[in-house]
Amino acid sequence: MQIPKGKNIYFASDNHLGAPSMAASKPREKKFVAWLDEIKDDAAAIFLIGDLFDFWFEYKTVIPKGFTRTLGKLAEISDAGVPIHYFVGNHDLWMNGYFQDELNIPVYHKPKEFTFNDKIFFIGHGDGLGPGDKGYKRMKKVFTNPFFKWLFRWLHPDIGMKIAQYLSVKNKLISGDDDATFLGEDKEWLAMYAQKKLLEKHRDYFVFGHRHLPLEIKLNDKSTYFNLGDWISYYTYGVFDGENFHLKTY
Repeated sequence: MQIPKGKNIYFASDNHLGAPSMAASKPREKKFVAWLDEIKDDAAAIFLIGDLFDFWFEYKTVIPKGFTRTLGKLAEISDAGVPIHYFVGNHDLWMNGYFQDELNIPVYHKPKEFTFNDKIFFIGHGDGLGPGDKGYKRMKKVFTNPFFKWLFRWLHPDIGMKIAQYLSVKNKLISGDDDATFLGEDKEWLAMYAQKKLLEKHRDYFVFGHRHLPLEIKLNDKSTYFNLGDWISYYTYGVFDGENFHLKTY
């Protein structure tokens, strides 16, 4: 994709709308929607890198209640012809067609590579990548197993949603609250993962979420790892202007 002059590509992650409650997250949702409204005119594309919701599960004919402002604004921007790309996170693994069908937003369940103005981006939420985190990796296999998803769908939505939202907020293994601590550049596991990927092929930028920390780590003279932070404590986002990538605060 070639970015037209005066246009930018925007990146954001980890809003966790609905946590710790719908009422408590409403001001954050309004702030995020205001940001979307500001960037829509000069956006060549928008990337949402997971955990937009603190919990999301699509039954065959039911989606979670709420988030009307966010979904409406995404629909407006998508309908205006601005491409939006969505990467599932560890809180919204269970997307199954709603964003594609209703919002015309492609959804990715694994990291994906893009090229913008000859710059190569490697983009993903970041959960389950790199060394360690074995407990979550085992749990993710359960969460994504078709049989267990089928079992969960047999719960009435009022029951299933209530159980899942409780676990999502309370269970640190699921919510990833412990991830929001800087480990040092040589121990940041997503940076270590990026270094390993560089052995296969050059990428200019690695862009992840999940860590809830805005980070910029040089991997070598030509490659940088960025973490987008979150919209809970930092309200940070990424901008690529066609030449350079920057982290900014709203």
